[in-house]
Amino acid sequence: MVDDTPNPSSRRDQASVGEVIDYVKAYAKQETVGPLKGAGRWIGAGAAGAILIGIGLSLLLLGLLRLIQSEWGRVATGRLSWIPYVIVLVVCVLLLALAVLQINKTFLNKEDKP
Repeated sequence: MVDDTPNPSSRRDQASVGEVIDYVKAYAKQETVGPLKGAGRWIGAGAAGAILIGIGLSLLLLGLLRLIQSEWGRVATGRLSWIPYVIVLVVCVLLLALAVLQINKTFLNKEDKP
């Protein structure tokens, strides 16, 4: 005669394997979904800031160009008409260099700092 009742130790093993799988799934969600949500907010705020700063600086540089062209009448016409563009280009390069110098390496999580 064959005993159809499951062995109590095998039931414990099955329950522990199921628990391990549940723990692994919970750990994977904790380590992937949580940081990705934080990174998404971080990237979104950075992208929005970059777009707004880009638009603002473009308008300021265009205003500087128009100011130079309107105030220096002699420079805005003839063979010297390229000078206002060079001045605005130099200002743009200086602003770009200043922005690049301000970039520092930041981490999403404070625990990741060396």
